[in-house]
Amino acid sequence: MNGRKLLAGAAVLVVAGVSVSSAVRDETLAPTPIVDYGPVRLVAFDSCDNAVTELRNAMAPYVSAYGLGGRPIMYAEGMAADTNSSAGVAQKSMPDARAATPPAQQQEHSTTNVHEQGVDEPDIVKTDGKRVVSIADGKLRVIDVASRSITGTVDLGQRHASQLLVSGDRALVVAENQVPIMEKPVPPDRPYLPEPGTELVLVDLKALKEISSLKTDGFYLDARQIGGTARVVVRSQPRMPWVYPNETINEAGSLRRNKEILHSEPIQSWLPRYELNQNGARTSGTLVDCANISHPVVHSAASMLTVLTFDLSGQLGTGQPVSIVADGDTVYGTDRSLYIADDHRLLPELPAKPPVQRPITTAIHQFDISQAGPPKHVASGDVGGTLLNQYSLSEHDGVLRVATTTGTAAPCCWRMGDFAPPQPQQPSESFVTTLRRNGNELTKVGQIGGLGKGERIYSVRFIGKTGYVVTFRQTDPLYTLDLSDPEQPKVTGELKITGYSAYLHPAGDGRLIGVGQEATDQGRVTGTQVSLFDVSNPASPQRLAQYHLPNSNSEAQFDPHAFLYWPQDGTLVVPVSQYKTTYEVASLVLKVEGAQLRESGKIVEPSNQNYGGGQRRTIVIGDQLWSISNAGVQINARNGLAQQAWLPF
Repeated sequence: MNGRKLLAGAAVLVVAGVSVSSAVRDETLAPTPIVDYGPVRLVAFDSCDNAVTELRNAMAPYVSAYGLGGRPIMYAEGMAADTNSSAGVAQKSMPDARAATPPAQQQEHSTTNVHEQGVDEPDIVKTDGKRVVSIADGKLRVIDVASRSITGTVDLGQRHASQLLVSGDRALVVAENQVPIMEKPVPPDRPYLPEPGTELVLVDLKALKEISSLKTDGFYLDARQIGGTARVVVRSQPRMPWVYPNETINEAGSLRRNKEILHSEPIQSWLPRYELNQNGARTSGTLVDCANISHPVVHSAASMLTVLTFDLSGQLGTGQPVSIVADGDTVYGTDRSLYIADDHRLLPELPAKPPVQRPITTAIHQFDISQAGPPKHVASGDVGGTLLNQYSLSEHDGVLRVATTTGTAAPCCWRMGDFAPPQPQQPSESFVTTLRRNGNELTKVGQIGGLGKGERIYSVRFIGKTGYVVTFRQTDPLYTLDLSDPEQPKVTGELKITGYSAYLHPAGDGRLIGVGQEATDQGRVTGTQVSLFDVSNPASPQRLAQYHLPNSNSEAQFDPHAFLYWPQDGTLVVPVSQYKTTYEVASLVLKVEGAQLRESGKIVEPSNQNYGGGQRRTIVIGDQLWSISNAGVQINARNGLAQQAWLPF
């Protein structure tokens, strides 16, 4: 997940790595059933006066002596730092053009690994076969493929540039500002933008200069691109000058003052703001008018989602914003629909002792993007449980398939040094629910449950009318699902093996590639695992081959954009980090040959350059593999992996 969410409640500890798992199952615990909470409907405010009244009333139950929720408000960055994390996203391709270099010779090239064909996703590297565009250490670099040279650099200054999209000679760079631990009280009418925020920078790749930039005070969630149109989703929060208990004010006084603050705040405190730098002129203001905002019938008024639409061939402008009063953490897109999902896990805590516990559900909002211009909200719905990432969602023949986990699973696995695996807190199981649009509602059509009782989902992949779900706690059940009848989805097969797959990728001919971690029978992870599955018979999935790299992990486990599969010759590349006597980061190159996985070797940066963090992405251009890191680009022969060039940044 790229976005950030409001965390209210006890202090939050975020651990980048695989959690520990229980070695003991309690089969006497009954699974938590999915509860149907009815459709989520969006309605519009009929005036700004009514809007501010409703927003104040909706937020009032959540106001405490510490602002929103029972304790100080904290922000956490959505991060996936280490191999053993399975958050993903998630989860990006340029048009599949064939570039000539030299002009008489055509070269095929790979594109960013994306969820849906034809729907591009932002990443740190893009190529059209003639040039490679990358962002690293605050700079955008353009590399000419024919001459193997860096032909231009755009310094992005102090911005934390994290992703980019490319269309023709334009690049849209996403920059995210640093996230403070606690928001400082600031008047809502201040003339400058609050931090943190998101900045979108439009760059001319020929002239190698910035064209325009748009700052918003929202957290960046994700983006999708179809042709030359990019749609960016940001999440903003109200700007409230809350007070907090200290040596001059106790909790009761702080609570009283915060309630007064809430009921005196104007509508502008909830509306996202912007600052546009275009053609040498700066403009700023409220991003969206309150009369153009939709909201669910029931909400907390604690956040707002805004979808921005940009034609990358023109100027940025303010992005033709469309906003709803809702939260969100997962973005999924097809060529006709954009979905934003929110699992409600991190809503403000009601200030009660003990805190009020809510059943966890996931709200899903569907936007129509089939026409030019801004998207139109067309439907919303609700399912029980939580999503893993965008791959938990899939639209096929007008039906949305959603994979969720209910209850609380024991953490996945335990590692050497842990005294004992912890016990599960409460039962869990996973479901796949089918939804279809009915008017302005996403209504449930069918459902299959009972997947991985006591476990949670580690990866999902929907391919056509078939679904694949991996759950894990000690062993890895790979479930195959028949979704040909949306009203009666069913499990057709199950394969139990040690370890788990955190990402699944179709490999053609009834085969599936899995990247994750191997584990002992007790659930202790032991290193990166790449598996080749035969799923041609859904009733009896089999693992054909396995490659295990001990004491290692891979970025591809939580970010599918780091995964490369070139079906023309079976080349498979994932970045791996491994500790032996020293810490090594490399690109692991395998070959899928029939029913076998064969190691071709590793691509390692020159030893004196490995300070850059090692390879992050590898792409195919012609008969070469281009491996890009924060330190530079290494070019190797696809066959034999002989090094052909090193271009340091």
